[in-house]
Amino acid sequence: MNWDWGAVRDFMPHFWDGLLVTLQALALGSVISFALGLVWALLMRTPTRWVRWPVGVVTEFIRNTPLLVQLFFLFYVLPEWNITFSALTTGVVAIGLHYSTYTMQVYRAGIEGVPAGQWEAATALNLPLRHTWTAVILPQAIRRVVPALGNYVISMLKDTPMLMAITVLEMLGEARLYSQEHFQFTEPLTVIGVAFILVSYPASLLLRALERRLVR
Repeated sequence: MNWDWGAVRDFMPHFWDGLLVTLQALALGSVISFALGLVWALLMRTPTRWVRWPVGVVTEFIRNTPLLVQLFFLFYVLPEWNITFSALTTGVVAIGLHYSTYTMQVYRAGIEGVPAGQWEAATALNLPLRHTWTAVILPQAIRRVVPALGNYVISMLKDTPMLMAITVLEMLGEARLYSQEHFQFTEPLTVIGVAFILVSYPASLLLRALERRLVR
């Protein structure tokens, strides 16, 4: 096998375009998953069964169906109901929605990990429920779960190549398109593999350091 540095040089503009799309999908998907996951977690703690039950059914359904199926559904089925988004928007929504059901469990564990004394202290001080959550419970809970949330960001990064299935040209999509047009597969796919390692491995090390710092 001959390594062609010229192919690498030619592919790099396509790589940067794909990297930008990948980072956009990752950033926006993370925001959706973190925000919606917290909403799911809070709704599951409401005393009203008619709120908890539908939320539980929806989140279990999303969590137990493949992300690829959800991508296809949003991209191909919703337009039949006159609901149309761009391919990238569809991918961002699908990733954020899918992973929100996992971050919900992370938030739930963090909330349940707050000592009972904190709830009792808030009650003793006669704090309104909203202030109890925003000033006492959530700051402690979120601090505990930051490393776990970071792990899901890495998982989302590794799932962004699935967006290629709905025509989004993220990194792998750009590599596939270049390979098909130039019949050069080794160089672009190797560049993509190295790029994922260079992003995900340092991120995992950072998360370990952050976890050690937060648990002190």
